[in-house]
Amino acid sequence: MLKIGLIGCGKIGQVRHLPEYAANPHCEITALYDINQERAQELAVKYGAKAYASYQELLASDVDAVSVCSSNASHAEIAIAALKAGKHVLCEKPMATTLEDSEAMVAAAKAAGKRLMIGQNQRLAGAHVKAKELIDAGAIGRVITFKTAFCHGGPETWSVDPGLGTWFFDKKRAAMGAMADLGVHKTDLIQYLTGQTIVEVTAKLSVLDKKYADGTPITVDDNAFCIYRMDGGAMGTMTVSWTDYGAEDNSTVLWGTEGVLRIYDHPEHTLVLVKKSGETEYYDVDQIQTNDNQTASGVIDMFVDCILDENAPYITGESALTAMRAVFGAIESSEKGCTVSVNG
Repeated sequence: MLKIGLIGCGKIGQVRHLPEYAANPHCEITALYDINQERAQELAVKYGAKAYASYQELLASDVDAVSVCSSNASHAEIAIAALKAGKHVLCEKPMATTLEDSEAMVAAAKAAGKRLMIGQNQRLAGAHVKAKELIDAGAIGRVITFKTAFCHGGPETWSVDPGLGTWFFDKKRAAMGAMADLGVHKTDLIQYLTGQTIVEVTAKLSVLDKKYADGTPITVDDNAFCIYRMDGGAMGTMTVSWTDYGAEDNSTVLWGTEGVLRIYDHPEHTLVLVKKSGETEYYDVDQIQTNDNQTASGVIDMFVDCILDENAPYITGESALTAMRAVFGAIESSEKGCTVSVNG
């Protein structure tokens, strides 16, 4: 039985990590920490765990593994401390707020001989898994272009402390806005689906609508528009937004030499394959998670499996580095107004 600790008891911890650990027969939730001590205490009672006064005290306990669900700016500090303390780590995305910190996390995991997994859960969504199988089997031939999007109305209704004061809008705690919250998901996903690595980024990150309570614009991006060139020759767009005030858009379309794959893009079918011949195949695999419809992600079960079985697959920190380089490349591209090479 693995003893599990949670560091950061916000919304993602409450709706995904804690209930999914509780449902896994190989886990026991024993330790919690949050900067809001009352919140941690309440959840400790609910899950039969102990609330600690600091994350350092939690790491000094006998937990085997921790989920790092704190605000973005503290991911690297806490994850590295946990690895050095001999704990396996599941870290929420974005991995870290600088490339140097991301690479330091990977180095710390190697030095400690412990698992470091990043919560890139879109790889595990049913239609994405099926799409990957179809692409690898040559169903659409060579991927030529793509577009992928993740757009919703913003984190102010999702955050555990809702409203315009959410930490997602605080540059000191979040570092990045929609690009970190949503863009890291779709950047990682397009590499996973195509089997290609992003090598060139042209991007624009902007604040188009979101404002603080006093009416001034927020200091992190609420929209990001990226053009990615892949090492296999494919090119496409990645768009993320916190200003989609209609239905959430979490779609991806890939155009290949032999057909088109439309993922979470059809009103009735989760995956549509349109072949060059005109033949159409429909796959009803699942429905993508939304902020309002959280379902089991598979992330926690994968993390537990990779600890118990060293041969089990998992989303390694090292595998997330290429996506993080592209994310930081997009920020640089936007700031400098030029195309940036990454993963060279």
